[in-house]
Amino acid sequence: MNASLPRSIPDYLDRLREALAGADPALVQDALYDAEEYLRSELAENPGKSQAEVIAAVASSYGAPDEVADIYRDTEVKVQTALRPPAPPRRKSALGRFFGVVADPRTYASLFYMVLALATGIFYFVWVVTGLSLSLGLSITIIGIPLLILFFGSVRILSLVEGRLVEVMLGERMPRRPLYADRSLPLMERIKELFTDPRMWSTMLYFVLMLPLGIFYFTLATVLIVTSLASIAAPVLVWTGFADVGMSVDGWTLINLQNDVLYTNVPYWGLPVLFVGGFVLLFVTLHVARGIGRLHGSLAKRLLVKSAQTA
Repeated sequence: MNASLPRSIPDYLDRLREALAGADPALVQDALYDAEEYLRSELAENPGKSQAEVIAAVASSYGAPDEVADIYRDTEVKVQTALRPPAPPRRKSALGRFFGVVADPRTYASLFYMVLALATGIFYFVWVVTGLSLSLGLSITIIGIPLLILFFGSVRILSLVEGRLVEVMLGERMPRRPLYADRSLPLMERIKELFTDPRMWSTMLYFVLMLPLGIFYFTLATVLIVTSLASIAAPVLVWTGFADVGMSVDGWTLINLQNDVLYTNVPYWGLPVLFVGGFVLLFVTLHVARGIGRLHGSLAKRLLVKSAQTA
């Protein structure tokens, strides 16, 4: 068995990556981090042994690369099955699929993410633009390099935080471990790795894009929700006597308050149409939210994870 084992930690990681070919990139990142952290900690505890000797010693407990890959695949299936919310029942008719969106928990999580994206987008954009410009501007001074390393480290931490939000709310599998940083490397080598890591730059691109995306998501969600709810509420308020119809106002008003009187300038004959339209628009909003959640999850996966999976 020892003859087939890797002779070094990089060789072990390469074989583990090959054994996990086709698996989710986030799973691959987690497995590589755990394996490298474990092997390097064992190497540090046995300074008199070579990497090959350490790998051979821990092979029986930690496992060969193909064994570890199988364990991670099996565990991933069990964890995802346990964490995934119950799937809504499949509906055969078009109407059933249209109105069935209300039973999908992921719909509401995606809608909440759209609203939250404005706050997170502003924070990410300000953090990246301020941190990058400040650290690069001070790079010629004695505090510039440490500040730049701290900033890059903070970007990796924020990437994990955003990944947790994306996975919990949008259902896209994201890494639960960062990329492993070899602390034994010289300082300049570690700095070079930070600058040449494609995931670092794609992560910052993602954070910059989150500002316009956050504004768009928030605006779209609030406009659709308010419009649909107001279209439903206006006829109900009129029919129950809490609002008046036909007041002379400029423009088209669904529902408003003037002189302590609720009013709408939608005529009586248009109230049923408005009510049905608002009801349909509400379900359209839920479908839009779920669709945007899926698209954004794919974008986050591509920019925060896939670019880091290099051989």
